[in-house]
Amino acid sequence: MLLLHGSGPGVSAWANWRGTFDALADRYRVVAPDIVGFGYTQRPVGFRYELDAWTAHLVGVLDALELPRVSVVGNSFGGALALALAAEHPERVNRVVLMGAVGMRTSISPGLEQVWSTTADRAEMEATMRLFAHDPSRLTPDLINLRTAAAARPEADQAWRVMFGPPRQARLDALAQPDEVLRTVPQEFLLLHGREDQVIPVEWSVRLSHLLPRNDLHVFGRCGHWVQIEAAKRFVRLVSDFLAPASGPAG
Repeated sequence: MLLLHGSGPGVSAWANWRGTFDALADRYRVVAPDIVGFGYTQRPVGFRYELDAWTAHLVGVLDALELPRVSVVGNSFGGALALALAAEHPERVNRVVLMGAVGMRTSISPGLEQVWSTTADRAEMEATMRLFAHDPSRLTPDLINLRTAAAARPEADQAWRVMFGPPRQARLDALAQPDEVLRTVPQEFLLLHGREDQVIPVEWSVRLSHLLPRNDLHVFGRCGHWVQIEAAKRFVRLVSDFLAPASGPAG
């Protein structure tokens, strides 16, 4: 199982998926890389922070780990990479789970505009993180401080400004698959979305469900953009049940 994190400031694979690793690893081999430009992955000089380059990086990760075929779970920005992998390398992808995903042509939301314009200022970080969670009690000072410190590292801040600087609608467009491509993607998809998501409107997944030929859509009530955190147990159960036929026996 390949887990692809989102694009929030200060994000990493560990920050996105830490609450689900143990439960998922009971049944699957879980691979959760920091995507180039995020977390603690190297940032090669001259690397192009673009969809094709990110996709090639993920194929390289699979090759290095000798994983010919995987199921993919993509969160938000990671959903765009999951769609690109499925469309461009169908022989490498079993099934796909998308969570509050970007990856289709649409107008940028005010929430996503705010996320992508956030700097490493703590007040800005706190305001942006309030968009992610429906339950504000999850936004502890330690969590906000952790994300602020991660975003403030010079190499992280530099990459962030390159990846998601204005015009941000163009950044979103560059992550999108054309509708005609989405209509031909062969894999089965499970679309997950928090009903109260203020970053990626739930309507985006509804529209995506009409484009992808083979999919189911599950909407979580009283849940924001952090499905894997705010609805962790239900997330693990749904994902495990959905991927089980394609993944074979545990181990």
